[in-house]
Amino acid sequence: MQRMTLLASVAVGALVLAGCSSSSGDEPPASSAPTPVATPDGPGLADAVTGDAVVGHLEQLERIAVDNNGNRAAGTPGYDASVDYVVDQLESAGFEVETPEFEFDQFEATTQTLSAGGQEIPVSALQYSPSTPDGGVTARVVAAPKDDSPGCEATDYDGLDPKGAVVVVDRGVCPFGQKQTVAADLGASAIVVVNNEPGPLDGATLGGSDIARIPAGGVGQEDGAAVASAPELTLTLDTETTTTKSRNIIAQTKTGDTANVVVAGAHLDSVPEGPGINDNGSGTAAVLETALRMGSEPDVTNAVRFTFWGAEELGLVGSTKYVEGLSDEDKQNIALYLNFDMIGSHNAGYLAYDGDDSDQVGAPAGPPGSDAIERVFLQRLEQEGIAADGTDFDGRSDYGPFIEVGIPAGGVFSGADEKKTPEQAAKWGGTADETFDQNYHTAEDTLVNVDRAALAENASAVAFGIGTYAQSVEGPDGVPVGAARTEARSGE
Repeated sequence: MQRMTLLASVAVGALVLAGCSSSSGDEPPASSAPTPVATPDGPGLADAVTGDAVVGHLEQLERIAVDNNGNRAAGTPGYDASVDYVVDQLESAGFEVETPEFEFDQFEATTQTLSAGGQEIPVSALQYSPSTPDGGVTARVVAAPKDDSPGCEATDYDGLDPKGAVVVVDRGVCPFGQKQTVAADLGASAIVVVNNEPGPLDGATLGGSDIARIPAGGVGQEDGAAVASAPELTLTLDTETTTTKSRNIIAQTKTGDTANVVVAGAHLDSVPEGPGINDNGSGTAAVLETALRMGSEPDVTNAVRFTFWGAEELGLVGSTKYVEGLSDEDKQNIALYLNFDMIGSHNAGYLAYDGDDSDQVGAPAGPPGSDAIERVFLQRLEQEGIAADGTDFDGRSDYGPFIEVGIPAGGVFSGADEKKTPEQAAKWGGTADETFDQNYHTAEDTLVNVDRAALAENASAVAFGIGTYAQSVEGPDGVPVGAARTEARSGE
């Protein structure tokens, strides 16, 4: 899962719909697919997808990371070997598998410094930021006012003079790329974004090299006041963006209505810093095991398309390029999208995407039908004695591109870098006022740090949701998700 907020599409290269073989030297282990369940509906699949089976896939993904410099990041041998493993498993179950290739920009920052009056302040370059000139950028500071949408509109700088200045703006509401574009349009020489929660602002992105115009760095909340009040800042960034390739994995059942496709997805790549076993080996393993237990020719009403996305950690690239490559008819034939990104967090939560925006937090409701998907997962967890909470469609995972084109979406999530509240700790256990996953985007995101109970419960919910919609796109209220979407579009 991405660390930053990104709802906009990411333009990072041309989609090439051609399968390609792995470049890794190791062959994946031989596989023998489990016997598909006799009744591939919600309850049948939920019972068949066990925690032990999901852990078995995680063991293989961790082995791949260990054998490949400790990670499975896009554009690396570890990712290629992960693709090989998933493809081998799916093919052993009789699926015809495609691995469409796409191009994306890969970013590296070697020098990252920020000083204010001789005081050195930790700074991280925002992904795709241009380099500063030799010697860095030294300029006066213009701080954007603190409001509900800091730096998201040009009017935020009314009465100020950003031309030639280093703009300092708080994180929040709109994508980082939008804040940078607004500042650049007003003539700023650089931008520094201050985190709106404790800790450094690292892993953030401008969204693509095509929109990156001025040097952009991020600082922690604790340094925000010092940066914003400084009369002058010196920012030095030495960065490089190169174009490389990665792959998605697509496998669809040979049975079921292809005009009412249920798409289930998880991103396969990790960050370079670690093996990515919770983020997002956990979602990958649950979706993969569900596919194996459903089988390639199940007795289902609707076709199910199992998808594993590449380069999610670099800006939802794989899923964005996939959706961009769909025709209008292809999009209309997708009834809904189910997304599973992190389901075994160390200090786990039990969360379902807030499809109806009943929590009134952050982004608005998802496309019509998303509310019904949310209720499917909430009711499933309630049946298991778990009172789940909603979680915002904040744009940090692969549902984003689907929502943008009006496809209803939902899924379950165990939390990332947000803090568990005392009320949630009382309901679910764990530690209040600590993040759901303290190992998020680190080398410690390993199998030993996965909450096995949460993993098993959420994996069962994954299978339940996929199986439920494979048989019928009617939600708990008897309203077809696809019909709700069609009706909404016809009224536009």
